[in-house]
Amino acid sequence: MALTLFIGNKNYSSWSLRAWLALKAAHVDFEERLIPFGSEEFKQSLAGLGSPGRVPLLVHDDEPVWDSLAIIEHVAERYPDRAIWPGDRAARMMARSISAEMHSGFHYLRRHMPMNLWRPPEPRAYDENVAKDIARITAIWQEARGRFGAGGDFLFGRFSAADAMYAPVATRFRTYAVPLDPVSAAYVAAIHAQPDFVAWRKDGLKETWVEEHDEVDWPVVKREPAE
Repeated sequence: MALTLFIGNKNYSSWSLRAWLALKAAHVDFEERLIPFGSEEFKQSLAGLGSPGRVPLLVHDDEPVWDSLAIIEHVAERYPDRAIWPGDRAARMMARSISAEMHSGFHYLRRHMPMNLWRPPEPRAYDENVAKDIARITAIWQEARGRFGAGGDFLFGRFSAADAMYAPVATRFRTYAVPLDPVSAAYVAAIHAQPDFVAWRKDGLKETWVEEHDEVDWPVVKREPAE
């Protein structure tokens, strides 16, 4: 079975990161097709694939599935032995719920603190709406870790689809130096040490494409050196 995952810029594309991490964690073989945002290649590559022209997009045996959560559920269905979701029923119920909440919520945080892997950690002031998003996310992390995290460093012990969904948030908390409780700080550190994420970030730091709307210090582009 042939799988191709179309993704955007690794430095900025949080939704691409989610799908990519989930496939990597499930040890699913796929071809990666990175197409830079705003390029003519971006439009041409996605044209005619039956999607809304956004990434990530997974093409599996010539059939498309788009949207990070839909891709994750498709892979979980096609590869049930890969344990993409937690095995425990209660843990799986919570994992799916918080992943859906991530998918549909936290708009203030996402707008005010866009994913930007090469920006050196530096605080950015935020309002009460962003603060509420942060408080809710850290409460989720504390509950998941407290109830189900005994088997490892991630939300439900071992790395799962829920961690793929929350990994971009962990990068935002690091990039914008958000003060965190010990449980949340340890989780952010675990995401940044996860081997697949390390590989993604290393590639992202090497990119040269700049997206103005994701650079909160624009016209200054602050960036860490490539590793």
